Amino acid sequence: MATVELRFSALPEHVRTARLVAAAVARRAGVDEAVLDEVRLAVGEACTRAVGLHQTVGISAPVKVLLIEEEKQFSIEVGDEAPHAVPGEHAPGAAPGDPDGEADEDEMGLAVISGLVDDVEVSAGEHGGLIKMTWPTTPPPTILV
Repeated sequence: MATVELRFSALPEHVRTARLVAAAVARRAGVDEAVLDEVRLAVGEACTRAVGLHQTVGISAPVKVLLIEEEKQFSIEVGDEAPHAVPGEHAPGAAPGDPDGEADEDEMGLAVISGLVDDVEVSAGEHGGLIKMTWPTTPPPTILV
């Protein structure tokens, strides 16, 4: 199992770099060429979401991206350190009963990711969140000499 770890400052201009690195590592891992655009878009959405959460809450910690190559699958984990509301509570920084446009934007980003990736897991808590996306890989062809 090979893992590439990428950490970047929570700035929008670094999201493009994360997308490019993710696509390159996915290609090398054996993700189908037809799916690479979906990988790029999903990573872009997840990283943009993490950057937005860090900036909203004022967290200076970097966004963390893990690119994990396993035997028959390739996974990308995008983690943030922003506290997330526990179900039944209001979002951090929002007054109870106030409409929360940021929560709607967050839900839209997660919906886009779910539409792009068949196997996605989202977890969140008071110490941060994680989006794990997984794609199948095809082994390289065997070359007989």
